[in-house]
Amino acid sequence: MTKLILIVEDELNQRKMLKFALNKVGFDVEEASNGQEAIAILSGEGATRFDLILLDMVIGEISGRDVLNHVKETLPNMPVIVLTGHSSVDNAVEAMRGGAIDFISKPVEVERLKVSIDNAFRMNRLSGEVSRLSRKWSGQLGFADLIGASEAMNKAVNLAKKGADSHIPILLEGESGVGKEVFARAIQGESDRSGKAFIVVNCGAIPRNLVESILFGHEKGAFTGAMEKHMGKFQEADGGTIFLDEIGELPLEMQVKLLRVLQEGQVDPVGSREMVKVDVRVISATNRRLKDMVEAGEFREDLFYRLNIFPIQLPPLRDRKGDIERLVAHFVENICISEGCPNKETSAEAMDLLTSYNWPGNVRQLENALFRAVILSEGDVISSVDFPQILSNVNRQAVLNKASEGAARAGECEAEYDEGNIFEADENVSALDSHGDIRSFQEVEKDMISFSMKKYNGRMSDVARRLGVGRSTLYRKVAEFGLDEEKL
Repeated sequence: MTKLILIVEDELNQRKMLKFALNKVGFDVEEASNGQEAIAILSGEGATRFDLILLDMVIGEISGRDVLNHVKETLPNMPVIVLTGHSSVDNAVEAMRGGAIDFISKPVEVERLKVSIDNAFRMNRLSGEVSRLSRKWSGQLGFADLIGASEAMNKAVNLAKKGADSHIPILLEGESGVGKEVFARAIQGESDRSGKAFIVVNCGAIPRNLVESILFGHEKGAFTGAMEKHMGKFQEADGGTIFLDEIGELPLEMQVKLLRVLQEGQVDPVGSREMVKVDVRVISATNRRLKDMVEAGEFREDLFYRLNIFPIQLPPLRDRKGDIERLVAHFVENICISEGCPNKETSAEAMDLLTSYNWPGNVRQLENALFRAVILSEGDVISSVDFPQILSNVNRQAVLNKASEGAARAGECEAEYDEGNIFEADENVSALDSHGDIRSFQEVEKDMISFSMKKYNGRMSDVARRLGVGRSTLYRKVAEFGLDEEKL
């Protein structure tokens, strides 16, 4: 998304020069010719649409310092770069103390300005991420920190806002990787327990013989190896929230004790003679259907109804594809910051690929794919070839779909497809055309690639290896011959 910069400068020629230079390097620009006009623009509803302000300090009766003070009061996260023809250490110190992110003397050098703007955006992103992480670990993450404006996501958030105001248990349901823990943290951050303890327990990762001790604690000498008293997770969460992830993996015998905690608000540490009272908000999560587990005798019915008072279904990523672009921008920025590299853009072709994929691993899979792409990509733009696994899966699925449709029309549809039944064995690549003349090398090459993609179910690594070419060359040839469009 193109960044929008507000230039506040009283000299017309300076404004024109700055606008031309910024447009040339890819920024959108709006202008204000004096301090009064700037404050009016920055006081309206559209003030937050700006990404950065270039501010001259000497602009009339309402000075640049007045504008800077207004920005820091009303838009505290807005980066401001100060421009002035009165270069001095005192001016620089005054501007930086006032909240400016950098100081540039006029006449402005375009390269110096671009570096300053890039640094400002980088620092702003880093500051925003630090602030978000700070809220996360302090238990104050809110729904505004969640990324997504799709109808499915809004429905879940609106329901969660109602549940956050109460103290009843909440059950988050959804596929693996949809972000249940982040959602649970947002619920706590919007509740009256904001800022209190938030304890995460993965019920599927605890050794079976240690579940009771880890959840409810134990006394010294309660069992072999219990060398000292241990406070359980419920006691750690006292006054705050406990998040029981993969609750369906909790052993049946422990489900009885959990039910007692929910009903009585007390835990029974192993080896203790006394119950310990706890005040804990319980948010549980599962990627399984607990109702089916109840019917199969794998989950207690009484516990299910106790946990299922306020269920919230979190949508898979394939049902909220409108959020993918925002998620991509968020993850790429964070990955680039963590890896210490310049921020990278995502090409339109790559974004089309990402939005066309169904993401069985959901948001977690998307983040991992982007991390790999940032490392693989060369230059400042991430392209579709930087997602080889996703590209291969999309191509393979297209071939399977085409083969399935053909088999169904012929009455030969089968439950599974393999290399032997996607196409008929008599399909060959001929060196002669219909008149018996030699075909051009380009025509034969196109047919050979097409044939190979069918033969190996769109597995581009296998195709490249069998044809003896690099994968980047293969992807270029596929695009050049229009084979990707042919399949899709």
